[in-house]
Amino acid sequence: FASVIDRTSSITMMCGSATAATAAGGLPTMMLGLILLAAAGVPLADGFAYAPNFITKIIEQSTGITPVGLLDVGQTNNDNTEDEATSSVEAIANNNDFQGPITTRFPPEPNGYLHLGHAKAVSFNFAVARAFQGGNGRCHMRLDDTNPTKEDEEYVQSILEDVRWIQQGLEPFTAADDTDKEGPWYGNVRKTSDYFQLIYDAAVYLIKTGDAFVDELTAEEMREYRGTLTEPGKESPWRDRSVEENLTLFEKMKNGEFENGRYALRAKIDMSSPNLNMRDPVIYRIKHESHQATGDDWCIYPMYDFSHPIADAVEGITHSLCTLEFEDHRPLYDWTAERVLKADLVSCQPRQIEFSRLNLKYTVLSKRKLIKLVEDKYVTGWDDPRMPTLSGVRRRGMPPAAIRLFCERMGISKSDSNIDFTIMEDCAREVLDDESPRAFAILDPLKVTIKNWDDSTKEDFGVPRHPKKNELGERTVPFGKNVYIERSDFFDLEGPEGLSNGGRAPEGFKRLLPGGKVRLKYAYVISCDEIVRDPETNEPTELVCTLYPETRAGVTPEGEARVKGIIQWVEASTAAKVQVMQYDRLFKVEEPGKDSGEFTDDINTESLKIMNDVIVEPSVAMDALSMIDRIQNSSTEDKLYHSALTYQFERSGYFALDSSSTEKNLVFNRVVTLRDTWGAPPAGGRGGKAEQPKQKSQQANPRKQGGGQAPILEDARRVALRAGTILEAGPHPEADSLIVCKLDCGDKNEAGEAEEPRTVVAGLAGKIPYEKIT
Repeated sequence: FASVIDRTSSITMMCGSATAATAAGGLPTMMLGLILLAAAGVPLADGFAYAPNFITKIIEQSTGITPVGLLDVGQTNNDNTEDEATSSVEAIANNNDFQGPITTRFPPEPNGYLHLGHAKAVSFNFAVARAFQGGNGRCHMRLDDTNPTKEDEEYVQSILEDVRWIQQGLEPFTAADDTDKEGPWYGNVRKTSDYFQLIYDAAVYLIKTGDAFVDELTAEEMREYRGTLTEPGKESPWRDRSVEENLTLFEKMKNGEFENGRYALRAKIDMSSPNLNMRDPVIYRIKHESHQATGDDWCIYPMYDFSHPIADAVEGITHSLCTLEFEDHRPLYDWTAERVLKADLVSCQPRQIEFSRLNLKYTVLSKRKLIKLVEDKYVTGWDDPRMPTLSGVRRRGMPPAAIRLFCERMGISKSDSNIDFTIMEDCAREVLDDESPRAFAILDPLKVTIKNWDDSTKEDFGVPRHPKKNELGERTVPFGKNVYIERSDFFDLEGPEGLSNGGRAPEGFKRLLPGGKVRLKYAYVISCDEIVRDPETNEPTELVCTLYPETRAGVTPEGEARVKGIIQWVEASTAAKVQVMQYDRLFKVEEPGKDSGEFTDDINTESLKIMNDVIVEPSVAMDALSMIDRIQNSSTEDKLYHSALTYQFERSGYFALDSSSTEKNLVFNRVVTLRDTWGAPPAGGRGGKAEQPKQKSQQANPRKQGGGQAPILEDARRVALRAGTILEAGPHPEADSLIVCKLDCGDKNEAGEAEEPRTVVAGLAGKIPYEKIT
């Protein structure tokens, strides 16, 4: 499933094609048959929905089980599973005797921290299992711990924590034999090391059937014998050992009688195979190292390509969903699975299906590069809020629902695409806008003294925590003689900024000017009478203002003009001082290292701005202290995170409480700006309108974000629009405001044959009769 947003016309539509091309912004290209309706003035609803993709169709065809929660718009003559998908399940495409349950799994190696690429795999494996509830769908959590050299219990615990977090808020899978329920997956956490004895037995079986042999070639010699993509390999001189000799040597390998690298067990397949993975691959090697789960029980360990299909088969995994780099490994996966099934070591043969991995602009997802960032101190650690690790984005304040929404909108296909980081930020904005209460925070404070207000008098204003969610209640905002406003909300005509602008206010500036008026949101209108300046810099340090009591709470007295400018404020004596970490993208180019040759040369040196004197209203501090107390007293089973406390600091962005916060030092991280400001040029004067962005504004330096309102970046390159014919239209199964269409875009495959229609969703329900759409 995929989604695309056309910012310039406020259209959101969905498409289920797995072979869509890629637009300049990184999204799958949509052929939008309803674009003419939008041009005619018909409003379309924002949103997204699940749609069938090639993997759900494979599963449906091979099992006869219909998925739930996906869009159903009926069948047409062109409804055929894509060639690229069908080829991977030819053996089961017509299997009407399938016995469930439909089972997927998420099987990371515990040798590092999960990142956003893993988030896609987690989200999709769990989503597929939930979609096939009619087949008793379930998703396993398994750690593929076959390499003790790089694995650690720290990674194990971080992986499990990340998966629990990314699935937070969704219904967990339940099993009758759950003895120690640890997360949203089905049953207990599984490990490949749980099956080491069975995997060893499978290797012995292959030796006995003549499908494996013990080799003495060194690793370097194996590479020489392997051949190339254009030349066949050479058979090892040890390939024709007798079964008895192979069994004896393998037993001695297991008993620890040989040093590392002395022998290796190899599958005996075909050294002339065009697929290098099938040229007698190593399936067991000697490693005299303690294992984080099994200790010193074993000194030989299976290779991933050998253990993975066996572990899948043992657990009854029906569909092994993995990314495209494993496509060339599928023949070895099937070769292994077929033989362990024949040996009666397992009772089923899983099927591997590949989909494209997540590639994200302005970041790196390579484990090697992430390690370099940490070890060379470019970041503060694996959970640095600028890192693409799940622990990093969690600490920054990215909600798990936003990560899942991002993965769902990117869709599932076999076409690689490089996704713009902006799309993930948009998903965060969408979720945070709905979830986050509002609050006043002054990032760059300027003191205001109300000269006609009594020093000892305080007035409380009850204001909504969220403008669209009355159930969140109200917060109390105190008002008194001294308040703070954003420095950017005052334009000093008589100071340095005024002189540089010819003594004029910037075009469109509606906030406070010397002698001018502005409304303090929810409170009163004030006018600026006097400016107190720093004697050295001539910068304003305090404004002396007059308050107009008759303008309380938005009232405009009869006969007076309405004051257009409205700004936020915080009362001085009740305010709390906090630290704000303003994070931006870690890299300044779309593909770090592509042009420079070294990815660290493209690090954005302005990716973090620390602000130590930020002023927030008292309700923010009270909420933060309450959250810290709850975290200190929470159980590990129901873990709370500091970053679960998020706010929209009005006109500044979305912020989350940082895990380093203490009762004496509250720290907030900027999750994302209110609008996409990446590459926007600086505003023309303090608080003024921004210039029009250049054509290559994404290449520019990031704009330093202050407390003022940021300009919107409109970039039509993010979507490609083409027309098609609507074949069918019907109601959306879960949303009354949406309709679901089948759209013929004239798509053809490489052979010139027509491809199946696309699934498109639009917010046209009740606006145009169905019979007039088709």
